Amino acid sequence: MPLPSAEHHHMVFLQGDVLQIPQFDLPAPLTYSQTVYNWTTAAQVPERIRDASIIALSAVRIDAHALSPEVSPHLKLIVMVATGYDCVDLEACRKRGVVVSNCPNSNIEAVSEHAIGMYFAARRKLLNMHMATRAGKWRQKGLLMLDYVDKDGTPPLTCQDEIAGIIGNGSVGEEQYLAFLVLLNLTVRLGKRIAMLASSLGMKVIVSDRKSSTTTDSSRVPFESVIKQSTVLFVAVPLLDSTRNFISTAEFESMSPHAVLVNVSRGGTVDEEALVKALREGKISGAATDVFKEEPAGPENSPLVAEDAKDLNIIATPHLAWLSQRTAVNYATKLKLAIDGWSRGQPVNVVA
Repeated sequence: MPLPSAEHHHMVFLQGDVLQIPQFDLPAPLTYSQTVYNWTTAAQVPERIRDASIIALSAVRIDAHALSPEVSPHLKLIVMVATGYDCVDLEACRKRGVVVSNCPNSNIEAVSEHAIGMYFAARRKLLNMHMATRAGKWRQKGLLMLDYVDKDGTPPLTCQDEIAGIIGNGSVGEEQYLAFLVLLNLTVRLGKRIAMLASSLGMKVIVSDRKSSTTTDSSRVPFESVIKQSTVLFVAVPLLDSTRNFISTAEFESMSPHAVLVNVSRGGTVDEEALVKALREGKISGAATDVFKEEPAGPENSPLVAEDAKDLNIIATPHLAWLSQRTAVNYATKLKLAIDGWSRGQPVNVVA
């Protein structure tokens, strides 16, 4: 395998199991070779990208050490085959002149449908009902209805009685403004599709303004009002410094006791400890999340799936809301556009 040069690129795909890798059309005289790893951990990254000029990945951490010239001397382009790119140290990339592109809006349909599915699972406590029925509890007790009402004895709401709050962005400081603009299109589109699906089910939809916003956008409702009014709250925000734990104790204290929280954004946007506490104390009715502060998540590193939370109304899925045939095709198409475009001096979807 030849090393990268002015006329040759070596591409390394760090997570081939989740990618459909297309054929690339680099302009003459450029040529390329490639190495595909089924999956890569953060510890394996430095060794595997040493001879790469282009790397593509979906989620593994690429830190400043991996991005140093000593570790990855040939690196010129990183393609995030995902919308989010918080796993890549963008500042280190900027210092070296490494271009970072992502594949935005590829999973809008899948993620929005997953969000609605998780809402139903949490609101109707479907998983608990399934497990109880399989375990023979229905036959043993004769009536299970009282096991699936809220703590105050209230039966679940139907869609016609839901107020769906859509939170599409948080408070954004000036230092993060460019990153926010890059991600805004995704959050708006995802929020709009969730809103469309919720509305078609009969829910009243309200869309949140930015947290602590002083603007007067007539199409949006103040963040604090959305928190108080919503009976189901969909979170679809990018992970920025300003959105870390931006839904925490104060927000849970303000929510309806019948509220269900659905998070399909990024782990770290919702305070996991505060969420568990709110559920345990009956501050809200249920929660569903596809994302976690630490991933992969398990009982050892996430309070949401810890042993002492197993009796709480929490639906947890392993960051697979994006999984669909349409998403796979979209990712492959945008991966090809990113690499082909960059090789022609016309990079697309650049985030750094």
